[in-house]
Amino acid sequence: MTIQAPDNATATAHYDIVIVGGGLVGASLGCALAPLIARQGLRVAIVEAAALPTEGTAEWQPSFDARASAIAEGSAQRFRELGVWEAMRREAAKIERIHISERGRLGATRLSAAELGVDALGHVIPNAWMGRVLHEHLSALPIDWHCPARVETLAPTAQGHYLALSTGAELTATLTVLADGGRSGLKEQLGIESRRRPYDQTALIAHVGVSQPHQGVAFERFTREGPIALLPLKHQAMELIWTHKSGDERARLALDDRAFLDQLQRAFGDRAGRFTKVGERFSYPLSLVTARESVRPGLAVLGNAAHALHPVAGQGFNLALRSVVDLVEALALGHEQGRSLGDLETLLDFESRRARDRANVIRFSDSLIRLFGASFPLLPHARAAGLIGLNLVGPLRRGLARRAMGLER
Repeated sequence: MTIQAPDNATATAHYDIVIVGGGLVGASLGCALAPLIARQGLRVAIVEAAALPTEGTAEWQPSFDARASAIAEGSAQRFRELGVWEAMRREAAKIERIHISERGRLGATRLSAAELGVDALGHVIPNAWMGRVLHEHLSALPIDWHCPARVETLAPTAQGHYLALSTGAELTATLTVLADGGRSGLKEQLGIESRRRPYDQTALIAHVGVSQPHQGVAFERFTREGPIALLPLKHQAMELIWTHKSGDERARLALDDRAFLDQLQRAFGDRAGRFTKVGERFSYPLSLVTARESVRPGLAVLGNAAHALHPVAGQGFNLALRSVVDLVEALALGHEQGRSLGDLETLLDFESRRARDRANVIRFSDSLIRLFGASFPLLPHARAAGLIGLNLVGPLRRGLARRAMGLER
């Protein structure tokens, strides 16, 4: 895989598809395009601002501080179709059961892989390992990399878009895909606005060691301060996602490890055992962000650039991966019908595939936060009754689980 700008930085190079962003979403799209590249001889490029590891890097050394993501079973199936799952699963921990509860209340909902007849409800994988596997797979594909490089100018043309890079390179693309996380300002350059709904919450994320084997159980614990999620990792560790009212997380970030673990133990309880170790702590503010437009002629917006969700339901990347698959399917169908890759009809077909799924996931994630974040009289009792009822009504519980797993939309 060539990870450098072209030698002739002043020449304009034309590509059929330019993917802006080589992170998990952009790299997944590059892998998913492999059949189209082979059949149609497409010219594809990826522009990535951060330097990527070069070939021949040292053996993988898992870090206790590495960020991880929950991959639904439906996403695992999609990675199998891309040919990368066998490598990814080497560092994956299965989610075999999910326990959802509210601190101080008796109600709880339990989901299990055995009940649904699947091997796992999902998997938790270090982000760095997922990226490494995807990039190694991309190295076998005829894709040009412009890296490290930023898109400084993005402008529509009659045939697609013009891109001027920080390296001096100039590109044109029939189809440009923004998968850069939405922080580059490129959407704003194009006049694409975003709806923002701040939650006034901040997520504190860290890996914690536990005193007993987690046995593949993931926990979602709603507390007065905010939800606490614990996801199983390999080697008797768990990924912690602890939601705080914005500003309150600063004091916990400043605590020494022992004091932090003591406060976590009091907030979560003993259901996962004793917390024995904590890695580096990270934090980021939480908002619901959705782009007002996800397609235009010659343009598609994916991943966090299109929608940034609350992590409470763990659906952000899984939703993005389904968008990747639907975009490639729409492009393939459009090609069969003789349309250009950037044809608006093709991209509107992609958008129609995504709209219902995206709306359902956003509604579900947002409703959880608002339901468990409210403190109206009698509402805690209603929530507890709802959790008990959901646990008792098998078909409803199983339907909810299959939707969260990405097996139904």
